[in-house]
Amino acid sequence: MTSTLAPPRRSALEVSGIVKTFDGVQALRGVDLEIAPGEIHALLGENGAGKSTLIKVITGLHRQDEGTVSIGGERVAFASVRAANDAGVVALYQELSIIPSMSVAENIVLGEGAPQTAGIVRWGAVRRRAQEQLDRLGQRIPLRALAGDLSPVQQTMVAVARALSIDANVLILDEPTASLTDTEIEDLFRVLRRLRDEGVAIVYVSHRLEEVFEICDRLTVMRNGRSIVTQAVAESTIDGVISTMVGREQSDLFPPRGGHGDDIALRVAGLTGARVRDVSFDVRMGEVLGVGGLAGSGRSELLRLLAGAQRRHAGSIDVDGIPHRRLGVGAALQAGIALVPEERRSQGVILGSAIDENLAIPNLARVSPGGIVSARRVAQLASDAIRNLRIKANGARQPVGQLSGGNQQKVVLAKMLARSPRVLLMDEPTRGIDVGTKAEIYRLIRELAATGTTVIVVSSELPELIGLSDRILVMHEGAVAGVLDAATADEEVILTHAYGRDA
Repeated sequence: MTSTLAPPRRSALEVSGIVKTFDGVQALRGVDLEIAPGEIHALLGENGAGKSTLIKVITGLHRQDEGTVSIGGERVAFASVRAANDAGVVALYQELSIIPSMSVAENIVLGEGAPQTAGIVRWGAVRRRAQEQLDRLGQRIPLRALAGDLSPVQQTMVAVARALSIDANVLILDEPTASLTDTEIEDLFRVLRRLRDEGVAIVYVSHRLEEVFEICDRLTVMRNGRSIVTQAVAESTIDGVISTMVGREQSDLFPPRGGHGDDIALRVAGLTGARVRDVSFDVRMGEVLGVGGLAGSGRSELLRLLAGAQRRHAGSIDVDGIPHRRLGVGAALQAGIALVPEERRSQGVILGSAIDENLAIPNLARVSPGGIVSARRVAQLASDAIRNLRIKANGARQPVGQLSGGNQQKVVLAKMLARSPRVLLMDEPTRGIDVGTKAEIYRLIRELAATGTTVIVVSSELPELIGLSDRILVMHEGAVAGVLDAATADEEVILTHAYGRDA
């Protein structure tokens, strides 16, 4: 009797028993992962769980010590990224390899080389090939435009089009939505679903679990260099995934609220700027004030006005009862107001400089007695920061650009804490950070509040606002829409205020 069962479909990508050791430290401890054609598969885990190392093994940047990698059912051992690309395995990282000074068409055909005749580029053929890939993605992007002039989502689409131009059948996306708006994320998801329908296997690495549950079919959680569980997204919950990632329940992420004093640390009256109008509020010593609101509500602009990074048109700011009248970031710092900005990579750190240099530059007075920089004081400043904030690094001389996003954020925070601010402003302090590092930052915030520091946190994550804050100030169209007690607030009432409706 002849069987009518269809033969099992080969995996697009399969890794088995992958082990990788660096200087005696095991980064991967027998990882297993299997991705089917036409599947979007989330790879999840805290920073340091081994996700990046595994991707580098798959794409030929590292050679594993043990284990196998198979593509389409055949074992491979890529000697380079180019060899992986030739086999149809392409990784797109958060920092896209887009060349800003080249056109869209040129960026797309970089992976396969521009068609030439007798050494002369056939530009018509270049643009036709590029347009074919954009059409495949359903994108209308001018081929002659410079890539550097595109929006973040358009640059991502160009990078995806380049991957398709070299016939990628395994596409690895590392934090693809980190710099995208909600609308742009939906545009990207439409393209990913289209690629899935075409049979492309997609590995999706993200700290945004809500996105994972919207776009992915299955997920694999890694912890401490091991693959812990692989399961269907439909059979999973966010709380369960978090518990697996960090080894504890989500409810344990937020430290208990502490008490705060009655003394007013910061008093703001009638503060007005380009996008903020007539904002007034008080914050007490040792209090954590959350600031919520929709994108464009003025929440980030409020922090920049307080920090002197934007010019205020009207209003007063008092710190410990003393009027803060002078303008500028330097004056705000002298008044005891410090800002940890949202864009840490472009505004918070110097990526090419070492940890100790990043810490020393804004704290020259502390490390330069008599006007001469003391190497001993710089080393002590860095040593204290690495220990107290648990910065995972090879040492104080490691460039900040080599650190994970969470550890970069800790460096930015350490810079400001070294100034012992009276009021610490934090704009989206946990964006793009794994849940384990989030818990560490929450702990630091609560420890600061316990010592009397006033902390104001802007966050777009409603559970974070509720779990971390003592009170929540909600903004709508540049004005205060309501101030809530975080202990009794819920997401519905916050959103009601954020949309400008009476609760």
